[in-house]
Amino acid sequence: MEQYIIKGGTPLVGEVQIGGAKNAALAILAAAIMTDETVTIDNLPDVNDINVLLEAISGIGAMVQRIDRHTVRINGSGIGDFSIEYDYIKKIRASYYLLGALLGKYNKAEVALPGGCNIGSRPIDQHLKGFKALGADVVIEHGKIIAEAEQLRGTHLYFDVVSVGATINVMMAAAMADGLTIMENVAKEPHVVDVANFLNSMGANIKGAGTDIIKIRGVKKLHKAEYSIIPDQIEAGTFMFAAAATKGDVTVMNVIPKHLEATTAKLVEIGCEVEEFDDAVRVVSKGRLNHTQVKTLPYPGFPTDMQPQIGVTLALCNGTSTITESIFENRFKYLDELARMGANIKIEGNSATIEGVEGFSGARVSAPDLRAGAALVIAGLAADGITIVDDIVYIQRGYERFEEKIRSLGGMIEKVASEKDIQKFQFKVG
Repeated sequence: MEQYIIKGGTPLVGEVQIGGAKNAALAILAAAIMTDETVTIDNLPDVNDINVLLEAISGIGAMVQRIDRHTVRINGSGIGDFSIEYDYIKKIRASYYLLGALLGKYNKAEVALPGGCNIGSRPIDQHLKGFKALGADVVIEHGKIIAEAEQLRGTHLYFDVVSVGATINVMMAAAMADGLTIMENVAKEPHVVDVANFLNSMGANIKGAGTDIIKIRGVKKLHKAEYSIIPDQIEAGTFMFAAAATKGDVTVMNVIPKHLEATTAKLVEIGCEVEEFDDAVRVVSKGRLNHTQVKTLPYPGFPTDMQPQIGVTLALCNGTSTITESIFENRFKYLDELARMGANIKIEGNSATIEGVEGFSGARVSAPDLRAGAALVIAGLAADGITIVDDIVYIQRGYERFEEKIRSLGGMIEKVASEKDIQKFQFKVG
């Protein structure tokens, strides 16, 4: 099992390039099979989740050609199988986007019920509600969602809760439905907008993505396109909080500052200096930072995917901070691990009260999920001594060359696979 070993106490300093948004890329790859022509997608992050989804797409008969590490060509004309097996779904939840894509194109799809990160229940009832509203028969049998329609028809749909997955999935299905679909109370995240822009580049007619109401006029077919995925706001935010926690000075390059506003606002609130450029943001952290209150909310609120990273930072701030997690109920698992490093935290229901401490001490901790894993790496970089992070397979699902990027900023981190590697690192860093 691979682990990260980290010697903390060095401020991160320098520039780091941010890759394409994993959450946008997963949905866009699924949508790429909706035309029989060849689609080229670049600025793909080279992470495990993307590679698993490409295998799933290839497995149903689509042509998948890796041009280079960040570019892929997909042609969906050879698809002969409308069934996505549990093997793919249990590795990555986002395989369920193939449900909307296959249903939209072929009026038929079978996808195993999803697995994914272990951060709490993420019901798919809103996805199914949307497919049914478009006229599909949807049943769950033998662990699979089976959706079929003679012809999908436009509809007026109000989501009971704001759901990124359901917004994207139903938008894909509606793109080729007969007539006009109006979706209300939709998610407004940047990756929802990116998927709509991608579908439009293939000839779809989608308006209003990024607002509360999306209108989709169905088209008969989609065509080839070349598309570049937006930068990953969560990877960017992770490095911004790494700068804050390690008292560093980091410029994140290749970002859209507008997408980072909620993160930037909190960093300024706790006392960091933040400078915005056209496609970069610089974060400078000097001295002890201040406490604040955080509540996770759908975009444009503070993202749940940034909650562990700010949690680690607040645990080192002056005074008492509180975090309220309003999206996923199991998102606080990392706080038990953080307590092993000396953090002072009390959890009650969906709120955590954090008493800031002067510093962390290195310990052996385990990543409970993707973002929590990245946050524990930040804690290790800020801690005194050696930290070992187990279960980094979670981190590799969503961060490309994470340890290399950290090393380029002066952080001392290695990926290791044995006790011998651990001893070698300890000897090297003294």
